[in-house]
Amino acid sequence: MRVTFLGHAGMLIETGQGSILCDPWFSPAYFASWFPFPSNEGIDPVTVARPDFLYVSHQHHDHFDPEFLEAAVSKDATVLLPDFPVDDLGRELRRLGFRRFERLPDREPVDLGGGLRVMGVTEVTTSDGPLGDSALAVDDGTARLLDQNDARPRDLDALAAFGSFDAHFLQFSGAIWYPVVYVLDPEVKAGLSREKRLRGMDRARRYVEDVGATHVFPSAGPPCFLDRSLFGFNDFGGDDANPFPDQTVFLEHLRSHGVEGGRLVVPGSVVDLEGGRCSVAHPGPEAEVMAPFRDKRAYLEAYRERRRRVLEEAHRSWPGAGSDHPAADAGMDVVGILREWWEPLLAKADRLCSGIGAPVLLRAGDVAVVVDFPARRVRPFAGEDCPYRFHFQAGPFLASVAAREQDWVNGLFLSMRFTAERDGPYNEHLYAWFKCMSEERLAYAEKVAPAPPGAPSPSRIAPGGRRGARRRPSGRPEDEWCEIGGWRVQRRCPHLQADLRRFGRVEDGVLTCQMHGWQFDLATGKCLTAEDWDPIRAEPLDQARAAEG
Repeated sequence: MRVTFLGHAGMLIETGQGSILCDPWFSPAYFASWFPFPSNEGIDPVTVARPDFLYVSHQHHDHFDPEFLEAAVSKDATVLLPDFPVDDLGRELRRLGFRRFERLPDREPVDLGGGLRVMGVTEVTTSDGPLGDSALAVDDGTARLLDQNDARPRDLDALAAFGSFDAHFLQFSGAIWYPVVYVLDPEVKAGLSREKRLRGMDRARRYVEDVGATHVFPSAGPPCFLDRSLFGFNDFGGDDANPFPDQTVFLEHLRSHGVEGGRLVVPGSVVDLEGGRCSVAHPGPEAEVMAPFRDKRAYLEAYRERRRRVLEEAHRSWPGAGSDHPAADAGMDVVGILREWWEPLLAKADRLCSGIGAPVLLRAGDVAVVVDFPARRVRPFAGEDCPYRFHFQAGPFLASVAAREQDWVNGLFLSMRFTAERDGPYNEHLYAWFKCMSEERLAYAEKVAPAPPGAPSPSRIAPGGRRGARRRPSGRPEDEWCEIGGWRVQRRCPHLQADLRRFGRVEDGVLTCQMHGWQFDLATGKCLTAEDWDPIRAEPLDQARAAEG
């Protein structure tokens, strides 16, 4: 098996039975906010243009690059399509001209012919909306590879059954907007950013340890930010509060925890795997390979200059570009557009509206709009109190409104071209709304979103179909519980059912699930991250053992 790394999560897997092109990303993403790091400008598109199979893990635009796929990739490729409940990704790929599809049933191995086996692992949660994420396992008889990219599988049994892995590619450093865009006290923001940085690397390391692959390749992040307004988000080294550590930082993190086998790859690196052996050939001498990491600021400044025209063209393309009154000059009645588009959806969003339970303010340039979720109305802002407040850069906001983009979380918000404030804890229902602004997506979100207090919710039913009862842990089956930091705790996180044996951490009586960072006070069971969420079942371990006699 030969793997040519294309940058970020992109790779071309070549086997004797066929080639698989995975997540090729070359075009700037999210309103030209994200660029691949290190740059993959040196990759010749011709070398990846005719794969036998194409795998796109999910629709985030640092994985799904429609511009590149349409222009550069043969439509004769068979698409390995993850098993998502909403077919947005399939529709988009068909729109680009792909016509051959092999759907990958979740966690079921598929023989592609000649002994080439693959398996898709699809993760769909209320955090992801109906799009979800996915991972791909590949076995060609000479080696096994897991392309985990951004996915966070809750159960690893199917991967273990697929076989032991020689290579594991995974995300360790994302680029989510929280907490960097929030208006917070600088010390508070630094603390939250520091926690996010460590939690991301700890979570990735736990996956590395559980999967147990011989060789580990940090991938799928972080991107870099070349626009001058975003340039300070890059991790230039020496700042443990920057939430976007690069590959070299994670490799050192693995070594410091006794995990061997970590290997650096950069765009153009070629990995050969066979019979447990691994060799990596980089596209240039060591000094060239390490330059993006050793003097990142100089590297990114030069990269920014090369891409200056792309950035300028992006800014000019936005509605109302260069205007002091962008919406008016673009001829956009934003309130009218949102009212026509959103109010029919709000009328059907019983769970989401109840869960949000407050008006939300959207500001952008000369526009100030209130989305009143309790009243299910959109109206101009009139100075009322809004517990959730967003202030967007006008151009990307207006472009999203004009295009009626149905997922702002994985578009406008990931551009990081906004600031945010909130009174109180995180509200999962609000972000579910901003992911699901279409009839089909909303119908799915309403099925799985957490219900109002007192009502059952499918998304909060534990695997096996049993809703968590409020009673003592003693007497319940052993595999429903785990012991962490002097506490006996229910094994599944009440948020999204992550396995707390792997992802739970207890400090000062607070349990943190490192899958998504949700926290619970163990003495009371109360969720500290979001209001009206199911409590966690827990009791001190000595009390639990005493009760058992």
